[in-house]
Amino acid sequence: MIDPVTPASGDAYIALLGRSTWALVNAYHAVLHQKGLRPERVIIVTEEPYAQEASIAAEAVGTVSEGYGFTPAIGTEILPEADFVRAGQTIRSLAGDLIRQGFDVAIDITSGRKVTVAGALIAVSVAGLDIRHIYYLAMKNTDDVAKPYMMIPHQIQQIRDIMEDAGARG
Repeated sequence: MIDPVTPASGDAYIALLGRSTWALVNAYHAVLHQKGLRPERVIIVTEEPYAQEASIAAEAVGTVSEGYGFTPAIGTEILPEADFVRAGQTIRSLAGDLIRQGFDVAIDITSGRKVTVAGALIAVSVAGLDIRHIYYLAMKNTDDVAKPYMMIPHQIQQIRDIMEDAGARG
């Protein structure tokens, strides 16, 4: 007899990468440090002009994760530049697939460009997907923040969960 497939029961993290690799990596570090998330899967979504930075971000996410004692599967997804519709379709599809596999999905919008962020959030909302967290690392100022998370004064940065802030999650 073949055992039934057991769905996943962990977290997945979709990180939108734009111009700042530091912003993506620092937001991820903040989520691990302050929110306690330990995703089993991390997918970095970026546009073609930033494709090379996606591999750098993936390596950094792996290094930060190892520092917290776990190793997620890390993948990348490259989108055409400034394609609102394609960004939405891709992220909706990724999030939907992960949810169907049993993952709780978080999306980090910190580093994402406006067209990608808007496309993603509109598409997952219209599709009615159960996104558990939408993270954003808020900075009170951006002077000298292109460095590791732990080297930036914590009083100028705050990891926000838009879903919690909106009262959608407790």
